[in-house]
Order: sequence, then C-alpha cells, then structure tokens
Amino acid sequence: MVLDQLTPRKIVGELNKYIIGQDSAKKLVAIALRNRIRRLNLDEELKKEIIPKNILMMGPTGVGKTEIARRLAEIANAPFVKFEATRFTEVGYVGKNVESMIRELVDVSINLVRKEMISEVEKRAEKLVEERLIEIFVPGNKKNEQKAPFMEMLQMFGQNNPYINNENENNKVKDSDDINKRRAEIFEKLKNGELEEIEIEIELEEDSSPMFAGMGPEFEDMGIQLGEMFQNMMPKKKNKRRMKVSEARKVLLPIEAEKLIDKDKMIHEGIERAQNRGIIFLDEIDKITTRNGQGNGGEVSREGVQRDLLPIVEGTNIVTKYGPVKTDYILFIAAGAFHVAKPSDLIPELQGRFPVRVELEDLTEEDFLNILTKPQNAILKQYIELLKTDEVEIKFTDDGIKELAHIAFDLNQKIENIGARRLYTVVEKVLEEVSFEAPASTPWSLEIDSDYVKNKLGPVIDDENVREFIL
Repeated sequence: MVLDQLTPRKIVGELNKYIIGQDSAKKLVAIALRNRIRRLNLDEELKKEIIPKNILMMGPTGVGKTEIARRLAEIANAPFVKFEATRFTEVGYVGKNVESMIRELVDVSINLVRKEMISEVEKRAEKLVEERLIEIFVPGNKKNEQKAPFMEMLQMFGQNNPYINNENENNKVKDSDDINKRRAEIFEKLKNGELEEIEIEIELEEDSSPMFAGMGPEFEDMGIQLGEMFQNMMPKKKNKRRMKVSEARKVLLPIEAEKLIDKDKMIHEGIERAQNRGIIFLDEIDKITTRNGQGNGGEVSREGVQRDLLPIVEGTNIVTKYGPVKTDYILFIAAGAFHVAKPSDLIPELQGRFPVRVELEDLTEEDFLNILTKPQNAILKQYIELLKTDEVEIKFTDDGIKELAHIAFDLNQKIENIGARRLYTVVEKVLEEVSFEAPASTPWSLEIDSDYVKNKLGPVIDDENVREFIL
C-alpha cells in the first residue's frame, strides 16, 4: 500500500487482521503514524518544527503491546527495532550503551533499503548469474584475451609482420567460434533447466570471523565497528565450494545484485528513512523507574538509565559507522506492565517526551476464542498448516476451541496472567502426542473436540504442582 493512502481507518483495518481487541491503542498508534505521513508532505521549514508524539503503552504482558508496534512498522514499511529497557545501564557501568539502539535501527533501515534495491536489479543480476554459470561450464581463453592488445600492436606494422603467425591466428578464430558455440548450447540448457542437478565448483569470497568478539557488553558496539573497519581493510579470502546449479543460482544472485546497486545511495536513503520513519519500541520501561518495589542494593541506578535515554528521545546526533544520525524525528513507543510502578515514577523530563498515553485492557475469554481463530496468523491455523505438511489433517470443533479458550483463561487467573501467550502453551500440550506421531506411513486425520482437550489437559490441570510447571 502506498504511504499516502494509509489513512488512520485503513491502518486500524490492517492491525485488525492480526490483533484482537485493544481498539483504543490501535486508534492512537494509527493517528501517530498518519501524523508522520502528514509531516513528510510539509515544506522543509515547517517539517523541522514538528516532532513525533511518542507513545506510552500500559498493560499486562501478552495483551498485544509489542505486536501493535511491530505490525505498525510493517504496515508503513518503516525500520523497526525492539529493546528491553532493562538491557541498558547508565554510562560508566557494565551493560549495553543506549546509543546502540540507534545504530541498530540504522543497520535495519539500510538493510531494508538494500532489499528493495536488490529486488529492482534482480532481472539484471539473473543474467549475470547465467554468465557466471556459463563461464564455469565453458571457461574463456583468458591467455589469449591477455595477449590481444600486444597482437593488435604488432598488426599495426602490417599483415606480413614476421612476428605474427597467421596459421596460429586462424586456429584461435576457430577455437573462439567453437567456444561461442558451446556457450550458446550451455545457455539454452540452463534456460530450459536441464542442468539444475549438475554439481559445479564456484569461488566465493569468505566473510572474516569477528576480530573483536567476546569483548564484553560494555565494548560491544566498539568491538563490532572496529571489527568491520579491519575487515574492510583486509583482503577478502576466496573459498571454493561444490554445489548443484540450482543451489549456485541462489548463492550467486544476491552477490551479483549487490554489485549492481549504488552503495552510497543505499546508505543515504537508509539513514534518511531511519531518521524520519524509524520506530523504536522500548519494552519494560516500568522496570527502570526508581519506585518499582525492588531494593536498590548495589544495582546500577535506574534513574541513570532514564537520564541516558532522555537526550536520545528528546533529539540528538548519534555517531554511527555511516556518519551522524539525528534522533529528533524517530518515533519512540514505550511499554510496560506498570503493576507496581506508575508512569509518574519516571523522571519528569522523560514523562514529558511520551505525551500519548494508552492503557491496554486485559484479555477476556471471548478475546482468547477470537485469537485462536480470527487473525490471519491465528494460532490454530498455524498448527493445522504445520501438521498438514506431514499429511496429518486436524480439525478443531467449535466446542473444542471454546474449551481451549476457557482453560487458557482459567489458568491465567489461577497461576499468573501471561495473556495470549498462555494459548500457545495450552495448544502445544494438547497437540503434543499428535506432533510426535507425525508423520505416519499413511495420511491420517483427527478431530479435536472438548472431550479430547479435557482428556489431554485434565490430569495436568487437576494437579496444582504439575500445572504450575507444565502449563
């Protein structure tokens, strides 16, 4: 879908395909995304003044916070990265630097642009792959090619030059004609797919192993960048590999496509997209508040992490291996359960940078029922298709689906509320035996009704100790 055509209603409609409920949250993120699209259509002077309205999502685990943010980025084809705020520590302590999330966003953005550019040159790259394959089957006479300029120079002195052996030249022409004929034959066979199972040897450049691995989290980013710098300086090692023609096509296509794309343009477009359309999802932000009910002890100051996050969320320049990147217009979506802490426990400056607040609701039993069947990626659809690959046809009856939803909802009340994630645990346990027995010697089918679900889960649910470990 074209970016300008993404109205808030259409964005919500797309989110509804994958996420059940949470209408308020969907509406707010749709408005936030549309405002970004509106900003891109303004003149340069006014565009500079409009900053994103960052979003703070509050709600228990498993209700769709991450999925909403991830699908939003997917709809807009925007660079997206997710981080747990607890991964960061304040400057000067062992831990991951907060600036690393910007570097990762830029990497994701450039890779996104790279894929788009590669798809544009794919047809040309396929032709180059054909040429490489033909060269493997019928190598050219490289020695003659190297001598060609010298022979041309001699011919300048006349056809009767004693240094020229006309007989040898005639033989070369014959050889050349023969090579061209054989190449044409190979081309036709490759085109018709006659050589796909033939094994050939191809030469590939080998990626050097990281030179600075294992430096520790506090030096992680520096190690990666130093490793890449030295890798670019060192000559590429070449390695020969044997594989079928069909496999060689897949290996060579991205290599040839990479040669055709404009690297400078790719990096420039990647940085621009990260700066103006990038989305960073900060999960577990409630766990870096200073009043989340845990003793400080020798722990690194949570407030220090907030203060390190603040300039990035406010807008600053971060140095990356591709150059400086502005964070002013990146959309930040923060999320947390906020069971103990409150948004007001964040430092005031950081609170002010998340003006859009939305509280996600607990999922009901009816929501669980819909999650099992309605989304495009519904849980039951996934399992049905997975087992179909092993010629096992499974069918869930209406009462069986209701029983699955009821048990998952009930377990969340009795053990711990982990939201929709409980459905995966329950369905996995119900299908454990079926998944183990497949594939069989002959295709078979199975109907899963409420009795089947109770039979598989009943003993586990009734035993409190087992229930807490298994489900």
